[in-house]
Amino acid sequence: MRTLYRASRVHTLSYPPVGEWILVDGRHVERVGTGEPPGADRVVDLPGTAILPGFVDTHVHLTGTGVHHQAPELGEATSAAGVLETVRSIVERRQGAVYLHGWDESRWADRRLPTLAELDAAGNRPLGLSRVDGHLVLLNRAALEATGALETRGVGRGEDGEPDGRATGLAAQAAKRWFATNLSEHDIEELQLEAAGRAAAHGVTSIHEMSMPAERGMRDLEILRSHAGKLPVDVTTYVATTDLSAVIDLGLPRVGGDLPVDGSIGARTAWVSEPYADGAPEPSGYYEDDELAQFFHDGHLAGLQVGVHAIGDAGIEQVVRTWERVYQALDSRQRRHFRARRHRIEHFEMVGVDLVERAAMLGLAISVQPTFDALWGFPGGLYEQGLGEDRAWAMNPFGDLRRRGLEIGAGSDSPITILDPLVGVEAFTSHHDPAQRLTRAEAVWVSTLGGARLAHQEDKKGSLEPGKHADFAVYDVDPLEAETLDSLAPVMTVSLGRDVFAA
Repeated sequence: MRTLYRASRVHTLSYPPVGEWILVDGRHVERVGTGEPPGADRVVDLPGTAILPGFVDTHVHLTGTGVHHQAPELGEATSAAGVLETVRSIVERRQGAVYLHGWDESRWADRRLPTLAELDAAGNRPLGLSRVDGHLVLLNRAALEATGALETRGVGRGEDGEPDGRATGLAAQAAKRWFATNLSEHDIEELQLEAAGRAAAHGVTSIHEMSMPAERGMRDLEILRSHAGKLPVDVTTYVATTDLSAVIDLGLPRVGGDLPVDGSIGARTAWVSEPYADGAPEPSGYYEDDELAQFFHDGHLAGLQVGVHAIGDAGIEQVVRTWERVYQALDSRQRRHFRARRHRIEHFEMVGVDLVERAAMLGLAISVQPTFDALWGFPGGLYEQGLGEDRAWAMNPFGDLRRRGLEIGAGSDSPITILDPLVGVEAFTSHHDPAQRLTRAEAVWVSTLGGARLAHQEDKKGSLEPGKHADFAVYDVDPLEAETLDSLAPVMTVSLGRDVFAA
């Protein structure tokens, strides 16, 4: 069936740049034009509106997003007491183990965390409270014992050697994996559907799902793949594993994705080259150089796009250094194809000019999270708390990445930040360092066609051209010209030619 959508303006992000209508044939764009529209089986009149290509979110955790929105009030707590009060109210109305996500002590006046005794008093069932970045989980004693975290590296301990309720690294992974096993297949399907619906309601038509088997097991991915065709957004899957055979057996052309080589600034587990400003213990990377090199080399030679998570400058330096090592081992013919693979780094937050240039020389592709800067890049914020003023100021140099010619796309890392691309666009344009700001048009490009390029999908997504997927969002105020993007949301979203959201 051919459907005609008539609006006041259609931004194609291609040539011609602007139209007045878009004709869709099934799931593809047939053409975009101006003047008298062609005939169609169905006509959708959208007077006074502007149409943009559907946004591509390059970093999403669907199930985690659904979990977060079951109890978003945890993220609104402003103290340890507020967290505990919220938890007690939730425990009272739930059965069984309780896992919640979203607290962020960096925004509290008093950044003291709940003690193990306080967590025990909040509930006598297994209780897990994930920090907003997912790299630190608070566990009560019942959860420490039930999840097996006590026998795993990463359990925090006090001066007396007893557990203090904090879990990072492998202990946090083990705990999250245990809580995930308490979800039924139906629960997981509903959480993923709810998250995908939120994406569509914000004009996102394509997501890069960062599957985390170490935290959720392979069942989460299997369930997603079983009903992905029913979701209102198109899903491209990255699996955080070094098991190349498993990924190849799944028929995926990519591996790694959010596979962490370090942790996060908030949990003080990001691998940094100089000590944290607040005296936190210095972490190291999660992989030895040779181990990482073997993974990169084998993944590349298997024809896969390889991605990893790296945030701290030492972690990013290891990734770039290792890719340089792999590149040097290739013959001249293989080197010609290396850059075209667009091997990815997720986050890439703590980088200087040298690392940016070396990554650009390798043709590495970068998935950035602009809303991280809006939340934590301001004076006195999380980055300054952990790294000090000078290092915090240099975080997330989006302008430099674009000027130096790196492939960059934008993701929310939902549920860590809101799955709303216009919030990300606004963050790009209001970076804490004016020299690193993007124009709104640049930010939209990065969040659409830039994201498509990160998954080698620029022939299908990111702009509105004949033959590409019919993915677009309709706004009653043009996002490229609006005075502010605050609270601006689509009135309609179309994904793969389907009307998947209408306000």
